[in-house]
Amino acid sequence: MSEKANLSFIFILPILLILTALLTTPLDAIFSGLYKIILSKSILFTDYIEIGGFGAALFNAGLCGLIACILIVILKIYVSGPFIAAVFTIIGFAFFGKNIFNIWPIFIGGFIFAKIQKAPLKQYFLISLFGTTLAPLISFLAFGAGFSKLYGILIGWIIGIIVGFILPPLAAHMLKFHSGYNLYNTGFTGGIIGSFVTAVLRAFDIVIENEKILNETYDVFFKIYFLCFFIFLLLLSFLFSIFDLKKLKISLKKILESPGRLISDFILIGGLRVTIFNMGVMGCISLIFLTLIGGKINGPIIGAILTVVGFSAFGKHPKNTVQILIGVYLASTIKIYGSNIFIIALCGLFSTTLAPIAGKYGFFAGIIAGFFHLSVVMNVGILHGGVNLYNNGFAGGFVAACLIPVIYALSKEKED
Repeated sequence: MSEKANLSFIFILPILLILTALLTTPLDAIFSGLYKIILSKSILFTDYIEIGGFGAALFNAGLCGLIACILIVILKIYVSGPFIAAVFTIIGFAFFGKNIFNIWPIFIGGFIFAKIQKAPLKQYFLISLFGTTLAPLISFLAFGAGFSKLYGILIGWIIGIIVGFILPPLAAHMLKFHSGYNLYNTGFTGGIIGSFVTAVLRAFDIVIENEKILNETYDVFFKIYFLCFFIFLLLLSFLFSIFDLKKLKISLKKILESPGRLISDFILIGGLRVTIFNMGVMGCISLIFLTLIGGKINGPIIGAILTVVGFSAFGKHPKNTVQILIGVYLASTIKIYGSNIFIIALCGLFSTTLAPIAGKYGFFAGIIAGFFHLSVVMNVGILHGGVNLYNNGFAGGFVAACLIPVIYALSKEKED
């Protein structure tokens, strides 16, 4: 597969979402809804389907993905597994926290850092893409902190640029904390930064609180829509491999044998064809899990599903994720959170950030990781007040850091 094919692939979903929005919603409704989305505080959980409407939410997600893809082209970046994960993640979270207003300061901060380091702009762009986890901080300061609109926007962008600037060195350092067993490393970094900034804001009596604005009206539509997309990925993979199914099988075996620990680029390990196949399979598994527990699709759940699919190019596969889902479900049956299906679905899907633990140390280690993750993730959000969208990445860093030394000491498996 050529680099041109890799590049073409990442444009598919953004374009599909934009076309869907244009075909189902009048243009004036899209733009009025997009305006409402931009003016929202955007902290966890702000479902853009509820805030701006169906068409505007799809249009915003498609535009955010398209912006990321165009910047990848402009910067002449090789499309690897991590960048596929980043594009799908930014699209997913553009249903509930990221928008065409609040992602830019993070990018600008990353570009400034690269300039000061006298490094190519593309060197830190991956971290900037994932770093948009803190985009709600910009929106909150601009539109939710009580400042005048102009003053709020100015403060929000300045803080956002600073955050984008400090993310690259901090993310590299935080990787050591969990030894690469938490795939959402930037989410852990974002949680640290978000907690720091939130603490400072609280000292000035500026309080950030989580919200829960959800819309499940389009549950059936989205289940069918994304199921069709995941089947399309499977068919696309077979189409690419029609003359070489044996090689596809060999490549799939290589991916399934990978523990998924950072940094595991499935395009380098098995190629684009099998990576697309794995993404399609993981998308279907996500929908099956959601259906089995009785969950409904809303903006945050779309974000969770697309994040799983994106990271299926960068660490996740069926052999290292299913046991994590089982662990979360088992925890839900005996813990106080079990009655909240939305939380179980969201936490279950995002908890697959701990897939490398199962990939390295086996089935039961994965169940244990998922079991404890549910408790931790329900209690760390208060630290950052919802300005860090990758709350499960924040929690996953602590879970991995606590479990890995113990599992390692008791396991016959040793580190590479």
